[in-house]
Parts: sequence; C-alpha cells; structure tokens
Amino acid sequence: MRKLVYYVAVSLDGRIAGPGGEYDFFPGGDEQQHAAYSAWTNGLYPETVPTAMRAAVGLTDAPNRHFDTVVMGLGAYRPALDAGITSPYAHLRQYVVSSTLAPDTDPAVTVVSDDPLALIRELKRQESTNMDIWLCGGGKLAGALLPELDELVIKNYPVVAGAGIPAFDGAFDPTVFEVAERTAFPNGVTLTHLTRR
Repeated sequence: MRKLVYYVAVSLDGRIAGPGGEYDFFPGGDEQQHAAYSAWTNGLYPETVPTAMRAAVGLTDAPNRHFDTVVMGLGAYRPALDAGITSPYAHLRQYVVSSTLAPDTDPAVTVVSDDPLALIRELKRQESTNMDIWLCGGGKLAGALLPELDELVIKNYPVVAGAGIPAFDGAFDPTVFEVAERTAFPNGVTLTHLTRR
C-alpha cells in the first residue's frame, strides 16, 4: 500500500514557516556547503523540486524516485500562486486542501475542500507503481493527517524561529516514530528519516 510521507524543513523550535508564511530564514551555510547539501537532497528527492526550478538545478529529465503525488495546504501552495504559477509540481499529481481556493484554479491541480483524511485513504488504496504520497505542508494539514502519516523526512535547520507555523498543528495526539536514518551536513542541517512505530 502507498505511504504518506511528510517531507519538510523545520526549525529547531518546530516551525516550518514564519508567522507570515515566510521560509527564507532557514540558513543554508556558505555557498559551497549549500550547493553540496542542495545537490544531495535534490538527487535523493528530485520530485520535490518545483517544476519551474528543475532545469536550473539540472533535473529537467530526472525521474521521480519516491513520490508520484503531492498533497499540500493552501499555505504551502500560496508562494507558487503569488508568483503566478498555478501548477507548481506539474511532474506530480497535485492536490491542494482548501475550503477557499477556487476548484478551477488549474486543470492539473485538484482542490479538495473537505475531509483530507478521506482523500489520503483513497489515494493510499489506489494501485501504485511503488511511488508514495508526499505531504508538502502545512502544519494544520499535517495535524489533521497525523493518523495516516507513515513516514517523516525532516530537514532540521540550526535556527530558532521564535514564532510561526508549527510542523503539526492539531489535537493533542502523541504519536511515536522511530529514527530509521539520520544524515548530518557541514552546513548544520540534519536530515532524519522516521517511520511510524
């Protein structure tokens, strides 16, 4: 069965974005460190690079390695919309969970106005080619989908945001995950892969 995987950048205090949705505060280290880190993560998860940026990082024809579907909340979708991009991950099936977004925003994007758990359960039941579902964000959606989350891939940056959007924003529901693998980078970022216990 397909898995739901939350692949996301997080600050030391558990924020995936600032109070206004900003994410430019995540430090990348010096230019050489950032380039090495980006090349490594882009090579491992090429499908998580937005379509408009793929050519610039040498991923124009890179096949999807882990995901064939992306699910995101309006906050995660908003930066693309603000840039005039209505289909940010054209190389994936795209779902945006929002009660306010127009359903005809883009023919390549399916807008889901209610019950994200039902959406994920349906996507998990679909026949798979060994590809999983990427939960791109945001915090409220991750909190709502916690019962269906199978794996976490956390890029933890050495910065404290102080305020902002939490990685999970939902009801109190302690859920244990186990560390499967952890990689540390010279720029201070750690990438941790966790699986549900």
